[in-house]
Amino acid sequence: MATAPPVTFDDIREAAARLRGIAHRTPVLTSRTLNAQVGAEVFIKCENLQRVGAFKFRGAYNAAAQLPPERLAKGVAAYSSGNHAQATALAARELGTGAVILMPEDAPRSKLAATAGYGAEVVTYDRYTQDRTALARALAEDRGLALIPPYDHPHVIAGQGTAALELLEETGELGALVVPVGGGGLMAGSAIAARALHPAIRLIGVEPENGDDTKRSLESGERVTIPVPRTIADGQALNTPGEITFAVNRRLVDGIALVADEEIIHAMRFAFERLKIVLEPSGATALAALMAGRIDALPRRIGVIASGGNIDAQRFTELLGR
Repeated sequence: MATAPPVTFDDIREAAARLRGIAHRTPVLTSRTLNAQVGAEVFIKCENLQRVGAFKFRGAYNAAAQLPPERLAKGVAAYSSGNHAQATALAARELGTGAVILMPEDAPRSKLAATAGYGAEVVTYDRYTQDRTALARALAEDRGLALIPPYDHPHVIAGQGTAALELLEETGELGALVVPVGGGGLMAGSAIAARALHPAIRLIGVEPENGDDTKRSLESGERVTIPVPRTIADGQALNTPGEITFAVNRRLVDGIALVADEEIIHAMRFAFERLKIVLEPSGATALAALMAGRIDALPRRIGVIASGGNIDAQRFTELLGR
């Protein structure tokens, strides 16, 4: 008997209904300058304008909202370098419960402050010497909290897939969809939604050069673990794909492009100067891959997810000043 997929297109449509009026339906931008440079019509889904400044709110809220009332009342826990931390904190506040968030001690100060600002208790750890998953599980068990992982959970993946669903509802059929890849939740949800609507669409993930765990894993046919990467794209500084996300992406994703830090910065600058939007490094990698020519045989119409914009003014100006 065939095994049922962990996330279906129906799950994504149900998540969209659950998020209606809660999450923002973010705008889709175009640029004639970008189109001319790339040689294709490009549609950018601006998840940097989502609540908490990133797509992560979609998955965190979708997962928390489906907890049984008695479990939700005890509170939720999460682990994250920043965007899922903020997303879970806000989702908990929206649903009237508490949140405890495990974050790396070197996470951007703005993300630490924003997470606490949404009412969560923040607990820090050393990302280079400690296992955040084990720490978070122990923390949740000790305090009786429901753990909401940043990507490797069916409800989280379904929530993230609503971004691609909205994009395709607005643009119609696209020849390719380019998506940043960290743990793989946004890519997996996007792939499920896009493939259901347009079976022939080309699905391309993008990672920083120093954080190519998903690319290596897809090439080897099994999950590969690399040293914790050091990259300006902190939201993609993971060392191995998720178990559920990898199973989905292995089946649906056509390829992974890699981008250098300088290419990410160039895309951030272009987005600021020409599109008038602020992208954090992780949020700009898909755009960077397109602009840097890292994707071959481009189709006529391309979708890009700009996944987040959480970066403080000092760090933004430092990077653009390089």
